[in-house]
Amino acid sequence: MNHLVAPSILAADFANLQRDIELINNSDADWFHVDIMDGVFVPNISFGFPVVNAVKKHAKKPLDVHLMIVEPDRYLKEFRDAGASGMTVHYEVCPNLHRTVQHIKELGCRAGVALNPHTPVALLEDIIADLDMVLIMSVNPGFGGQRFIENTYKKLKDIKELSSKYKPNLLVEVDGGVDERNADDLIIAGANVLVAGNSVFSAADPLTAIANLKNPAAVSRS
Repeated sequence: MNHLVAPSILAADFANLQRDIELINNSDADWFHVDIMDGVFVPNISFGFPVVNAVKKHAKKPLDVHLMIVEPDRYLKEFRDAGASGMTVHYEVCPNLHRTVQHIKELGCRAGVALNPHTPVALLEDIIADLDMVLIMSVNPGFGGQRFIENTYKKLKDIKELSSKYKPNLLVEVDGGVDERNADDLIIAGANVLVAGNSVFSAADPLTAIANLKNPAAVSRS
């Protein structure tokens, strides 16, 4: 499959949020990546339902909602109602992960599970067949602009091997420190969804930055 690009609006200019949403609408990006943080599971707080609603009002592409929160089951329906087309929960906070995944699917959303950098891929073996997507965190979650963790490449290869056995059409997303310099290597390792925040919204030309993420092989050849 061709890989997807999901700019993270956590890195957008919130004084000009509609402008940045329109920028993504008019770009080569495929999804909006929306990070929800509660200040408990991760050491930061981001937006909730009102902001997701505001993004959905203007977005013309699907909202990929990443729930970096404890007890995500309490809020799944609210985020679906706010506009999420896909929801990703963290393995580390879901004691009844199968139930959570099934609830997301019952709500009509794509179901994903995220793994923090220290969490082994092998822990997903018993549930991977039920998943639509796995998100490999390539930084510790909570803040943008962190340095990419090199062990991510090994984890991507591990999830690629696991998915080939149990779920060949699995979406494999990578989030943290993604830019046009490492995008091609991430895709070769097994990623097919790239989340990028600072490398898009801090670029002199965000549209070109997104286009380069969609075609990283051309960038590496130049």
